[in-house]
Amino acid sequence: MRRTIVYFLILISTAAFSQEISPEMQLKKVNNFTQSEIKPLVKQLYAAKSREEQDNINKQLLSAFEEAIQIPETFNYEFDSLKKDIGILISPDNRFRIIHWNIAKSDGTFEYFGFIQSKFTELKKSGSHKKTKIETLQLYPLTDKSAEIKNPENAITDHKKWFGALYNRIIIKKTKSKIYYTLLGWDGNDKFSQKKIIDVLTFDPTGTPRFGADIFNYDRKFPKRVIFEFSATCNMSLKFSNKKDSIIFGHLAPTQPQLEGQFQYYCSDMSFDGFGFKKGKWNYMPDVHAVNEKDEKDKFYNDPHDRSEGHNQSTDYSIPGKKKKKKK
Repeated sequence: MRRTIVYFLILISTAAFSQEISPEMQLKKVNNFTQSEIKPLVKQLYAAKSREEQDNINKQLLSAFEEAIQIPETFNYEFDSLKKDIGILISPDNRFRIIHWNIAKSDGTFEYFGFIQSKFTELKKSGSHKKTKIETLQLYPLTDKSAEIKNPENAITDHKKWFGALYNRIIIKKTKSKIYYTLLGWDGNDKFSQKKIIDVLTFDPTGTPRFGADIFNYDRKFPKRVIFEFSATCNMSLKFSNKKDSIIFGHLAPTQPQLEGQFQYYCSDMSFDGFGFKKGKWNYMPDVHAVNEKDEKDKFYNDPHDRSEGHNQSTDYSIPGKKKKKKK
């Protein structure tokens, strides 16, 4: 009985104390935690020399991030000091954000980690039969199960079975019944090929995220997501054109006719195709004239490159493996 009373009193005192902490103090607390815990772990992760060391540091990083972003006030905290090392992408309607990163394996493949931090609004009845909107912050850890997903082009999954990638753009498209968040992303795949991905994120009535959707009409095929695979030594453009209101991407072709179907030998042939959104679907458009539009966010749209022996991925994107020329 005494233990129960003491425990009850502790709960009361803890609740009272937490109520005294202002949003500003919460953000200050998170900032201090980021500088003292998360940022050093990120640096250690990308400097790790063994997979065992990587895994150990990554577990600590996941735990630290989860602790930090459970606080509702952190949704508007930008983590500025981490943006060159961690992918942080906010939806245009400010409903959710994706915080994610990857680590490179010794076999040349990549594994992806992260969270979706989202706002969930539900209607609750009040005393006078009126319904009140209640907004809560939900946190969903992303578990990369790419290797286990058979036929990923046609799979619809949730955050527990995520086709891991690093995203650089979120495009909102609405129909009468649903909001679709189209994601443009990159996957390092392996030593021989890489991938560009067009995925779709939706939320079910409980707020749970779902990846993949039946909104593509791709040359009489109807995948749930679109995956382009091409040579690790080549680059492929995948962008959203505000002017055309379309997704524009480089057309891939084998470097030699006899290599048809061997995607590690595919490169862009300098022509472009696209998807335009009409009647609730992304519809394929061949031979699109690509317009080079200037956008202040363009620095986020290219492929991420690897720093510290391939361990770093961020929203400060550039071509993978491409070294900058030294100034003379």
